Amino acid sequence: MVLVLTGVAVITGCILAYVNHATEGPIALQKEKALADGIKAVMCVENLTVSKTDTVRQNDAKGKELTYIIYQTKDAQKKDLGAAVESTTSGFGGDLKILVGFDAEGNILGYTLLEHAETPGLGAKADKWFQKGEKGDIIGKNPKEELVVSKDGGQVDAITASTITSRAFLLAVNNAYKAFKATPIDGETTATKKEGGKE
Repeated sequence: MVLVLTGVAVITGCILAYVNHATEGPIALQKEKALADGIKAVMCVENLTVSKTDTVRQNDAKGKELTYIIYQTKDAQKKDLGAAVESTTSGFGGDLKILVGFDAEGNILGYTLLEHAETPGLGAKADKWFQKGEKGDIIGKNPKEELVVSKDGGQVDAITASTITSRAFLLAVNNAYKAFKATPIDGETTATKKEGGKE
């Protein structure tokens, strides 16, 4: 009986390992496509290229190191469009990961949620709530002056019954802006800088 169970366990483990290995490639390709589509969506340009990818690490108010990925973009004529920035904060239900598009001046072009664990029907509304024409519209705003929910004296309407998610979302946007500004474009190249001015 022990030998039979051991044999079944080994065979099952081998099958699972094979299936995992066989699906790694397609899953990676799907993630790459989703990211490419997301960059086009937040930059509001269909025909663009990612000219450079930078990683910026900055400490938050509590001293925790956060990592941001900045995708510098150019249009078909090789003109700088700005950048799409990946930013993650802690929401009500867990990590809230967004992708925000900024033009060269730092104005918000668009955003999309990449990952979240917010409550369906409440915090999950962040994917639409802050879009152009919606109640919490942030499109076109520049986070040079931090975006804050109106409940905290700011200018952005929070999602109804989801102030925690709204604060987390706006923090992710504000942090993305800071990371974007910490990655200046020098002519044709970009340099990643950390807080404190060190490269």
